Amino acid sequence: MLALAGPAFLVASAWSADLGRVGPVYPVAETDLLELIQSRLQQKQNSGELARIERDFRDRSRRSIESPQPVAGLVRTRTPRTYHFDPSLTVPEALLDHDGKVLVAAGTRVNPLDMVSLSKHLIFFDARDSAQTRKAMALRSHYQGRVHLILTGGSYIEFMKRFDVRVYFDQQGLLVRRLGIRQVPALVKQEGKRLRVDELKVGS
Repeated sequence: MLALAGPAFLVASAWSADLGRVGPVYPVAETDLLELIQSRLQQKQNSGELARIERDFRDRSRRSIESPQPVAGLVRTRTPRTYHFDPSLTVPEALLDHDGKVLVAAGTRVNPLDMVSLSKHLIFFDARDSAQTRKAMALRSHYQGRVHLILTGGSYIEFMKRFDVRVYFDQQGLLVRRLGIRQVPALVKQEGKRLRVDELKVGS
């Protein structure tokens, strides 16, 4: 697009004058974008590059599933720490039954442990650390299997194959952030209407 500048009468004069034709005139050729993309994809397919890209994508996807991103911000326990966590929460909106009657009024503070108990202890640990793994398995044995093993790092697939036990992964650190855990391994168990959290020291 041409940008015209100057007084208006100059613009009008330029359009009214017959300037003739300077040089040959060619039609504007526009490449169809879809055809260009299809052509490029065909080239990549013929060269084998497309198959390599698809294979790399599958490999990255499989690795991200089998070995999720480790929970950021956690360290191996340096100074053991014990504290209690109150899981109570405030209901933002009234909870109604099927007839519309209010079961729990908005603003009510509710403790889930009043309705259901934590049937098994929780053990958070990084499976990439052999000392943490040994500690977690020792605790599992001590509590006769009445625990949930929760990884904060490492491959849960490899862990299950190695020890033949069910294990979970704290995706994006939702649980450790909720519980305030900063060091692992950490043992969580119910004490009354609160949860006791022990960040445990391990050997080298």
